[in-house]
Amino acid sequence: MEAFTIIYTLLGGLGIFFFGMKFMSDGIQAVAGDAIRKIINSLTSNRFLAVGVGLLVTCLVQSSSVTTVMTVGFVNAGLMSLTQAIGVIFGANIGTTITGWIISIQVDKYGLLLVGIGFIPALFSKSDRWQHIGKAILGIGLIFMGLKLMSGAFVPLRESKPFLDSIAYFSGTHYGAYLASIMMGCLLTMIVQSSSAMLGITMAMATSGVIPFTTAICLVLGENIGTTITALLASVGGNVNARRAARAHASFNLFGVFIMMLWLPYFFDLVDWMIPRNPRFVAEDGSFPYVAQHIALAHTLFNVTATLLFIPFINQLAAFVTKLTPDKEVKEKSHLLVLGDPANMLPAASIAQAESELKKMRDIVKRMYKLNREFWEKAEYDPKMLAKIIDYERITDNIHREITVFLCYVMEKPMSHQQSEQVQALIRISDEMESVADYVERLANYRDRFKNDETFSGESREEFFQFFDEVLGFFDLVTHGLYESEEIDMTRIETKSHELQLWADSMREKHLDRISKGSYLPVTALTYSDMVVALRKIRAHSLLMATAISNLNQKFD
Repeated sequence: MEAFTIIYTLLGGLGIFFFGMKFMSDGIQAVAGDAIRKIINSLTSNRFLAVGVGLLVTCLVQSSSVTTVMTVGFVNAGLMSLTQAIGVIFGANIGTTITGWIISIQVDKYGLLLVGIGFIPALFSKSDRWQHIGKAILGIGLIFMGLKLMSGAFVPLRESKPFLDSIAYFSGTHYGAYLASIMMGCLLTMIVQSSSAMLGITMAMATSGVIPFTTAICLVLGENIGTTITALLASVGGNVNARRAARAHASFNLFGVFIMMLWLPYFFDLVDWMIPRNPRFVAEDGSFPYVAQHIALAHTLFNVTATLLFIPFINQLAAFVTKLTPDKEVKEKSHLLVLGDPANMLPAASIAQAESELKKMRDIVKRMYKLNREFWEKAEYDPKMLAKIIDYERITDNIHREITVFLCYVMEKPMSHQQSEQVQALIRISDEMESVADYVERLANYRDRFKNDETFSGESREEFFQFFDEVLGFFDLVTHGLYESEEIDMTRIETKSHELQLWADSMREKHLDRISKGSYLPVTALTYSDMVVALRKIRAHSLLMATAISNLNQKFD
């Protein structure tokens, strides 16, 4: 009967711990969603900044697995280079150590208090922000309560001879025991699919006195290896660079643990020296109150040291995993959707990716627009240029379709009000930009009616190109908001839009006047009107896009 009690208490504590981790993670992500989006968008080729991005994002989402899976997805979508991804993974390994420090606090003192503090804003606040903050505090309280239950479940085991005999080998102070503990930590983390949960269990066992301090640290080292299975599984079905990023994560942690193995006894002494309290101190109730802090420090020290050792060799690690995962003979097709399923991504990361894809779409539309101008300026009709413009339009159709489907899946996930508004804004931007591309293509098709250059010359031609350039400038003004996460000046944009509308009406009237004077053939009236209307439609869709971009960059309380 005692065994049954231990099992259900342990499982119940683990369930509360997991539930608390989810509450805390969801609450922090909702509050910091816009910060995560900006952090991801700030990625550069600088390896130190990439490490910083990985560290900050992981601190905010409280899961290195989520960060690494997200990173693999960005590499798969072509939005992040392999060396950038490795830097982010390095940072994620450091960021995940914050969880250890959170749960190393004296859990029996603060669990119920935080649950009591957190549930009030979580349930009764009218502010979304305070609801999410309350949810995060409630989650932390549940984590502490879950750990307390797990620690209590392990207490009887420290007096159980059969159990102690079964783990006696793992508790040894020789390299065989160290290696066995590392392998056990790796295996259990692969099964549980959460290094944070395994870290919590390890701390609970050590605090209860079931395992010694040295065994706990070896289990933590193994958990660092085991957590890489999540990214490896996420890379299945991804492109070659996604698989390289996942294998870089596994290789980095494997190499780091191997190097640490060479001087483990000294590492134990260093951790013991850095924290003055004795990890082997036994309280009156038989618990080891200070060992959790030593485990948290060992976790942090290992990951920081490994990152500092490997950061100068990011390019060499990238070359190693490139050799380990060679290119396929058949060229792979790039896809916009992250591994085909955004369910594994944070809403903030999904929004950042969609923004990056929209920037690509914007660049294609701009190239399409400039090519169209060259097409119209050319004296002779060039069917190859028209074919290229039409091909660009097909590409924008594909991007629009995939972004829309992707974001519709993202909308099914829990997210904050701000994130919901941002997703809707991105869908609207994609719609309007695709419409702009449609009218650019339509404008190119009108060139077929002017195969003889002499039928379109003089003042009407000059006015057309001036208006053409002004509309392109207006498109640039609007889409600049995609690159600057600041609220755009809608008054300026609306004023410019109105000026362009009046200009378009004036152009059509002037052209009709020239026709009445015999300067142009009457047949050109309809075509010229269609050309001006196409540019005016581009102006109108750009204005609607500006409203959506303003909503995307809007600051919420």
